[in-house]
Amino acid sequence: MKVSLSPYARDGTVPLDETFTEVIEHCGRTYQHYALTNGTYFAPVDEDEISRLEVMHGVLNCLFDERLVFPPIRSPRRILDCGCGSGDWAMEVATQYPDAEVLGIDVSPHMIPENPPDNMELQVDDLNGRFTFPSNHFDLVHSQMMAGGIHANRWRSYIRDIFQVLKPGDHALSQWSRQYLDSQQPYKDLRAPLHLASWMRSAGFTEVESRLLTLPMCGWSNVPREYEMGWSNSDNVSQLLYSLALYPFTQFLGMSLTDFQLLVAQARSEASNPAFKVYHPRFSFVRKLDLAQET
Repeated sequence: MKVSLSPYARDGTVPLDETFTEVIEHCGRTYQHYALTNGTYFAPVDEDEISRLEVMHGVLNCLFDERLVFPPIRSPRRILDCGCGSGDWAMEVATQYPDAEVLGIDVSPHMIPENPPDNMELQVDDLNGRFTFPSNHFDLVHSQMMAGGIHANRWRSYIRDIFQVLKPGDHALSQWSRQYLDSQQPYKDLRAPLHLASWMRSAGFTEVESRLLTLPMCGWSNVPREYEMGWSNSDNVSQLLYSLALYPFTQFLGMSLTDFQLLVAQARSEASNPAFKVYHPRFSFVRKLDLAQET
């Protein structure tokens, strides 16, 4: 079900209602009720999480040398951002490609920006459902940090859906994190990044290129650029160790809040210690569709 952020239904959407807007409080953080009850996403949707996502966006921009799209794509007409979160990537892309229509989709309306660029549309939807877009509709599909938002049994059909809605000859760009904890099983397959290349090939993508990038968790590197990335990333790491694990650890693992806070404090200490040289593996997958499949 696609939900428009407009008070009026349009283009196959329905008006936004309490199904997606209802929130609950847990241990001092705000969560989306729909995401928790449907096992869709277990991270908060409050201002602290928005701030963390903004920091993470800046760190990832640095990691990818300020390239929002790679390889470059000329004159795209339609761009889809799956799991747009706070909308930072989608807004920058909409600004970079002012003649393109940019559509950002996320399960939560709580973090989506209030004043997006004129060429950017926002919809609320659970991407664990099948896509309803026409075939060959988008020039670019972007999917980033979705390991915590896609059900374990949805990944293959999710990749097939992306393949289906892309125009032949255009790009699919995905950056999935391999990090996270087993507390979300069986809801999520957090090792999905290890299989994405083969899943993309099975869906029909050709010449799939994968890259493993290392993102320092603090400023430990002797390489100036990597040190700067690590230093910028340290605050993001400190916050995500708490926000991403709070609900699953206390609810699914039965950990007390005191024990959880102690564990997080220890993890933060290790992540911020330059002597440990801790880094976050990041997987990047980029590929075109096979032009021969166009009919």
